[in-house]
Amino acid sequence: MHDTTDPRLPKLTQAELSAEQLALYQQITSGPRVTGPQHFALQDRDGSLNGPFGVMLYTPALGGPLQDLGAAVRYHTRMSARTREIAILTVAAATGSDFERYAHERVGRAAGLTEEELSALALGTFTSEDPTEAAAYSLCRRLQDDPRPLDDDEYEATVTVLGPEGVVELVVLIGYYRTLAQLMEVFAIGAPSS
Repeated sequence: MHDTTDPRLPKLTQAELSAEQLALYQQITSGPRVTGPQHFALQDRDGSLNGPFGVMLYTPALGGPLQDLGAAVRYHTRMSARTREIAILTVAAATGSDFERYAHERVGRAAGLTEEELSALALGTFTSEDPTEAAAYSLCRRLQDDPRPLDDDEYEATVTVLGPEGVVELVVLIGYYRTLAQLMEVFAIGAPSS
């Protein structure tokens, strides 16, 4: 097993970037992730990018669209911030992604999730009285835990609460954060030590 305190890919500083990589770096570091409140460090002290963003720099042709999708999922859906963070933290728990848990527990607190709720998400025991949050959590768990397609009853129960647009948004969010978790697993990127 690889020590996740030593990532398999070196973190790239601005001086090491090609023109395409630098363009992506500037897109990531000037977009919505840095214009609002900062709940976790996007950049290291040397300017290199933390988490999945540093991996994206290695292949800008894929990293650019991937970061665009992430920005769309985070900032341009109709999901409430709480619902979005519930979904992200459910994926983080299911995939064992230390970085996503580290980053999105901080974002989740800012979105109003309590310490008890954060613990329940990490343990897979989350409940909510809010029908949208409960349906989103249920769909996230179902898609993580069971490879079978949703049956008609499961689909109808979910779409009745979330609507077709909400289901699309949630399924894309799950896929995006599973992709990030897998990137970080392969390249041994864990949560920062501090």
